[in-house]
Amino acid sequence: MTASYCDTLPENRAIPTCLINYPEEFRSFNDKVYAVQGPFEHLVLEMAVIFGGASLLGTLFVWLKQPIILAYICLGMLVGPYGLNVVINDGHIEAVSTMGIILLMFLLGLHLHPRNLLKQLKQTALVTFLCLSAIGVMVWAVLVLLFSFPLIEAVIAGLALSFSSTVLSLKLIPTTTLHHKRTGEVMISILLFEDILAILTILILYSSNGGAHIDAMLLPLKTCAFALGAWCFVRYVLLPLMGRFDIISEYIFLVSLGWCLTAAQLAESFGLSHEIGAFIAGVSIATSPISLFIAEGLKPLREFFLILFFFSVGAQFDPILKSHLLMAILLTSAIVLITKPILFKYLLKRLAGERNDNAGEMGLRLGQSSEFSLLLAYGAMTAGRIQQETALLIEGAAILTFIVSTYLVVFRLPTPISPSKELRSD
Repeated sequence: MTASYCDTLPENRAIPTCLINYPEEFRSFNDKVYAVQGPFEHLVLEMAVIFGGASLLGTLFVWLKQPIILAYICLGMLVGPYGLNVVINDGHIEAVSTMGIILLMFLLGLHLHPRNLLKQLKQTALVTFLCLSAIGVMVWAVLVLLFSFPLIEAVIAGLALSFSSTVLSLKLIPTTTLHHKRTGEVMISILLFEDILAILTILILYSSNGGAHIDAMLLPLKTCAFALGAWCFVRYVLLPLMGRFDIISEYIFLVSLGWCLTAAQLAESFGLSHEIGAFIAGVSIATSPISLFIAEGLKPLREFFLILFFFSVGAQFDPILKSHLLMAILLTSAIVLITKPILFKYLLKRLAGERNDNAGEMGLRLGQSSEFSLLLAYGAMTAGRIQQETALLIEGAAILTFIVSTYLVVFRLPTPISPSKELRSD
């Protein structure tokens, strides 16, 4: 009886001696209590480790004049499953951290009028597509010719590493530049178009049935239909409610947050993504002056979840790599870090008519891989399309580009977290 009971216990959970001889009914009840209490107990411990550790490590990084975002990633590597194993299972941390991306996209939408968004997408769609295609082909060629990766796996790796990071690019740009200058508008349109292409890639590559191709073709139509529905709801329901009770700031915060999360979930159910749903939810309110008030109220909440996001990025990576895989990671990362800023600068000047300094700044800010790279790697390996080695390549190259790109931007361009007073700007 005792052995059978042991087999049903969660991993690493010791059996209290006093329970060994107790009736089976009591032990079953105890398991139910543990199932309810355990996750919450671990969650509090993990949050204490994450934010306490981030405070200590962040202090060290700031004192050394290093980007504080890197402290969150390094902490994830240090205490995560592949480090000291203090945070044993970061799955729910990763799930919660996606809230940061959802809130970030919602806040971006709040500052972007629909008319300006459509105008920018027309100017940047070709630039974005050409740049992503060139990076993807170069990564594919290197992996096939120099490292003998399977053809299909190299294609998936090239696609995954070609996208730029929405979170990192927009986290490191001053608010005044992001919302009041052309640089911010162009970057948002490029990143939004990349998100759409990333969703198309996921639909095509990681679904086993033929309906995936139909879903991919219907994606633009679904996006337009969802945007129209969101606009009607905001125009005839949400804004009148806010206008009637706007004297209570807590009510505005509650309604706007509820709309953001509801729209994100509805979009995911509609075949889009949480991020696009949140962005459309923000854009649908952007025509109202109340959007600026909402944006200010949600900023602290966004920062909380983004810390969890960067921690989960570090916690997911296994730093013990084979020598040939390490060389592949270094080379593909170099392709992204060197080629992408040059390509974006050239294409933005020639095809979008940007000034040389603006094009150069945007190229440098977009010169890394994306959080979508991690999602694509995980989904492809789960679906059996790539081996673990290819998934580690994608994850390793993405994280390395996060780190190097952060250094390049923080020490050369204005950012909210620059250690230099001359470059620190919010």
